[in-house]
Amino acid sequence: MNLVYNIKDKPKFGQTLLFALQQLLAIMAATIAVPAVVNGATGATMSQTAALFGAGVGTLVYLLFTKFRSPVFLGSSFGFLGSMFAAFAGGVSMQLGYLGLIIGACFAGLVYVAIAIAVKFAGVKWINKLMPAIIIGPTVAIIGLSLASNAVGDLMGGAVSASPYVCIICGLVTLFVTIICSVYGKKMLKMIPFVIGIVAGYIVAAIFTLIGSATQNPDLIVINFSLFQNIQWLPDFTFLTAFKGFGELTGGYIATIAVAYIPVAFVVFAEHLADHKNLSSIIGTDLTEDPGLHRTLLGDGIGSFAGAIFGGACNTTYGESIACVAISGNASVKTILYTAIMAIVVSFIGPFATFLATIPGCVMGGVCFALYGFIAVSGLKMIQKVDLNNNRNLFVVSMILVAGVGGLSVSFGKVSLTTVACALILGILANLVLGGMRRKNEEEVEESSEETEE
Repeated sequence: MNLVYNIKDKPKFGQTLLFALQQLLAIMAATIAVPAVVNGATGATMSQTAALFGAGVGTLVYLLFTKFRSPVFLGSSFGFLGSMFAAFAGGVSMQLGYLGLIIGACFAGLVYVAIAIAVKFAGVKWINKLMPAIIIGPTVAIIGLSLASNAVGDLMGGAVSASPYVCIICGLVTLFVTIICSVYGKKMLKMIPFVIGIVAGYIVAAIFTLIGSATQNPDLIVINFSLFQNIQWLPDFTFLTAFKGFGELTGGYIATIAVAYIPVAFVVFAEHLADHKNLSSIIGTDLTEDPGLHRTLLGDGIGSFAGAIFGGACNTTYGESIACVAISGNASVKTILYTAIMAIVVSFIGPFATFLATIPGCVMGGVCFALYGFIAVSGLKMIQKVDLNNNRNLFVVSMILVAGVGGLSVSFGKVSLTTVACALILGILANLVLGGMRRKNEEEVEESSEETEE
């Protein structure tokens, strides 16, 4: 696609701050949602601002390992939620549970390091053969489509007590302002459509909330302004609590954490590859070659460990960040660098972090309509040149799409294969089987031709 800013371009300081804010808004909701989900399921008290800080640190580590050549932000990974639950299961104390989060992130990071070493020596050609565009394309599409229900759910119900109709109005205002700015905007408006869209949606939501408060009508209250009454001024870093858990650490607990994290790391690797293939198609540079898949893996793995030390959650490359690059046409790594720094700084500015937290889900749902849609479409664009008149190709793509849209997932004890992972594995198996049968048929045809000639 035509980029306004390429990887090495450096927009002006003020512009870069706006671009960074847009990236931060795009990734923030999901990043702070992970600790909230863990807290609700386990009774833990993970800090959302610490998760934001950890995401910023993890992204800085990633940028260093990739030589500042890969423009994507790393946020809290939903893929490890089950693993994080396991860290607090079985009557484990909070101190030991937090230590388990860090140990688990270390195991996951080591898996990435091991794969990176293997890729360094074996190269990436075998991966490209194992997962060609016919597999990666629909898998990327599934990443976006699998999140569609989240966007719709937020759009219709992401408010304090407002009716779904009020939420839909706020979300659609956000969505259409974003679309209009992106399609018809000039210069900066075209490059920061999410910022403008969120501001417009927030204003509409604030008006509804003020009217609802004045008339005591809960159906109009969208924004939770009460969050400003309990501002968290400083992040509560994970390692501060985890340090107290060393006295309770046992070999059995370490084994439990290893079983919970290591298999999931292999699954998340597939999503890592799909994200980087998607981003490569957007920026016109194969990131698996330059800076190299081994570098992106090292950056992701070690960045996850660094992020978990502070925030508790493993990090992963965010599709929302990639979609933001695609829609804005801004692939400047300088923007990602500023976003990482901004995430770290904002986590210490209580009022601003709280303000970001008050952005209602219905407003972010409007933004996610565009973000998740772009992820899905960018995946489908990868298979434009694939011959879908060939039944072999058609079956592989259709199996991935049906498995993904249908929500196929499998659990083995504490290990869960996500929908994206199941769809990808199914696609790989189908491609291998059908590819093997094609080669067998070709060999039989060749033998038949030779016999006829004789």
